[in-house]
Amino acid sequence: MRRLFPLVAAVILVDTMFYAAITPLLPQYADEHGLTKTAAGVLSAAYAAGTLLAAIPSGFLAARIGFRSTMLAGLALLGTSSIAFAFATDIVVLDLARFAEGVGGACAWTGGLGWLLAAAPVERRGEMIGAALAAAIFGILLGPVIGGIATVTGPEVVFCGVAVIAAVLAVWVFATEPIAPGGVPSVRSVVDAIASGPVMFAFWLVVLPSILSGAFDVLIPLRMDSFGASGIAVGAAFFTAAAIEAFTAPAIGRLSDRRGRLAPILAGLVAAPIAALILPLPESTFVLAIALVAVVLAMSLIWTPSMALLSDDAEAAGLDLAFASALVSLAWAGGQVIGGSALAGFADATTDASAYALIAALFAITLGAVLARRRDRLPVASSG
Repeated sequence: MRRLFPLVAAVILVDTMFYAAITPLLPQYADEHGLTKTAAGVLSAAYAAGTLLAAIPSGFLAARIGFRSTMLAGLALLGTSSIAFAFATDIVVLDLARFAEGVGGACAWTGGLGWLLAAAPVERRGEMIGAALAAAIFGILLGPVIGGIATVTGPEVVFCGVAVIAAVLAVWVFATEPIAPGGVPSVRSVVDAIASGPVMFAFWLVVLPSILSGAFDVLIPLRMDSFGASGIAVGAAFFTAAAIEAFTAPAIGRLSDRRGRLAPILAGLVAAPIAALILPLPESTFVLAIALVAVVLAMSLIWTPSMALLSDDAEAAGLDLAFASALVSLAWAGGQVIGGSALAGFADATTDASAYALIAALFAITLGAVLARRRDRLPVASSG
C-alpha cells in the first residue's frame, strides 16, 4: 500500500492536470475560434464525454487484463492525445484530442482506483478515496497553472511535457507488482447490480456535484474574462479553490469512515445550492474567486463520501472493484458532460443565473430525497 498509493496518486494527478489545463485556455480558444458558450462547453466537456463512454468498458477491460495493464493503456492514450492537443489548430481536432484523453482517463481511473481499493482495508476505504481525490484535486490545482503558462509560452512545450511525464509514469506502473483480475462477469450481472436502488442512489450523489463542477468550469472562466482577467488570474483563482479542496478531501474521507457517509453529504447538500446561487452575483474577479472557493468547499463535502458510498454499495451488489471504480468515473463524467455542455448551453440561451438556479433546485430535491431515505431507515419505536 505504501508503494502503490504514490503511484496511483501520481497517475491520477497527471490525468486531471491535463483535464484542468483547459480552464485558463478556454477564453483564448473561444476568441481564436469564435466559440459560443455552448461550443466552449463542448470543448471543455469532450474529456468527460470520453470518460463517460469508456467508463464501463474500462471496467470489463480491468477485469480481463488487470488493473496494471488498464492503467498502461490509459497512460498511452494520455500521452498521444496531449501531443495532438499541443499542435492542433482546428477546433474539431481539439475536441477529438480532449475526447481521446477522456477515454485514457477512464482507463487510468478505473485501473488505478480499483487497484487501490482492492489493496486497501474496507474500513479505510473513505480515507483512501479521499486521499486519491486529493491527488486528483492537486492535478486540477496544477492544471490551470499549466494552462496559464501555456497562454504565455504556447501549448506545444507544455503539453508535450505532459506526454513525457506520462511515459515516465508508464515505466513506473510496469515495474509495480500487479494484482490478479477477479474475472470477467456477465453483462447481465453487471447491469442488474448497477440498476439496484442503493447503487443508483449513490451514483446520483456523485453525478450531482459533478454537474455543478462542469458548469462553473465553463461559466466562471468566461465570466472572469468578461471582467478583463488574464489567463494567469483565472488559473490562480482555480488553483486556490482546488488547493483548499485537496487539503480537506482526506479529512472528509476519514470523517465518513468514522461517522457514516451521509453526515458530510447532508451538510454539502445544504451548502452547495446556496453557494451555486451566489456564483452569478459577483461583479469582479476577486469576489468571484471567493465565491468559487465557497462552492468548491461545499461540493467537497459531497464528492468524497459519495464516491466511497458508491464503491460500498457496488461491492455489496456483487460488483468487482474494477466496476465499482468504473462507476465512479462514469458518474463523474456524466455530471461533467451535463454541466459543461447542456447547462453551459442553457446558460448561453438564457443566463448564467438561470443555469445555477436549475442546479440549485436539483440539490434541493436531492436533499429532500436523502432526508426521506434516512427517515425511512430509522427504527420504529415499539408501542408496547
